[in-house]
Amino acid sequence: MPIEAQAALPTDGVTRSGTVWFVGAGPGDPELITVKGRALIERAGAILFAGSLVSEAATRWAPAGCVIADSKDMTLEDMSAWLIAQASRCATVVRLQTGDPGLYGALIELVQPLDAAGVPIQVVPGVSSAMASAAAAVESLTLPEVTQTVIFTRMEGRTPMPEGESLAALAAHHSTLCIFLSITLMGKVTAALSEAGWSPDAPVVVVHKASWPGEEKIVRGTVSTIQALCREAKLVSQSMIIASPTLGARQWTTLAKSKLYDASFTHRFRRANVPATELTQENS
Repeated sequence: MPIEAQAALPTDGVTRSGTVWFVGAGPGDPELITVKGRALIERAGAILFAGSLVSEAATRWAPAGCVIADSKDMTLEDMSAWLIAQASRCATVVRLQTGDPGLYGALIELVQPLDAAGVPIQVVPGVSSAMASAAAAVESLTLPEVTQTVIFTRMEGRTPMPEGESLAALAAHHSTLCIFLSITLMGKVTAALSEAGWSPDAPVVVVHKASWPGEEKIVRGTVSTIQALCREAKLVSQSMIIASPTLGARQWTTLAKSKLYDASFTHRFRRANVPATELTQENS
């Protein structure tokens, strides 16, 4: 869908509403905003950004005259009222959210009052801090014959977890865990991993402010050491915890290779690179 140019709504007496775009600002580095997200910022008549998590630098492409507000001290009702008010005068309103709007972003809680007010909405995905953290640490979240599953979750704190979604229950799969919003609960995180049977020597990496220029920190440890290491590094917020059997694979001497790129593997774009006699036998 093409992005409309920034403009005030027509003043012809007909009641209209601009569109509110929920835009993923990415993990921190403003240059990781998508091309579409940046284009929307450049055309916006109003921008509401989450200042506690999104760098104000992400608004630097906003045009002159754009109304910019920080939502860090707003309630949900304040934010929805602000967006509705701005949509009554602007063709393009941007709600700029950290990471991807669909992950721990209160997306539906904000969309519902906009729907009730008849305000059109669109969502532009963003780069999650989970992806940015793996990239910063040069780690893969999946590996052939190691794990093909990634779980996004959090440790239970003031926000309760639904039944069956305790960290210990999820960790019992021994797949990759990307644990959001839990750095201050690291003791409970490691206890849950231990309860699920993870070895004390199992690797864990914590990335603070992944991709933020000049602020990123990477702490590597194990289930038994990571809590103390994070305390020593003074990590108390905006940190992604990754526990995975894939961590450290860059240094492994033996690594199962992906079948997709295996010369003996046939797919619709490439035939297996094996002698013709073998192909004949396979097809007979």
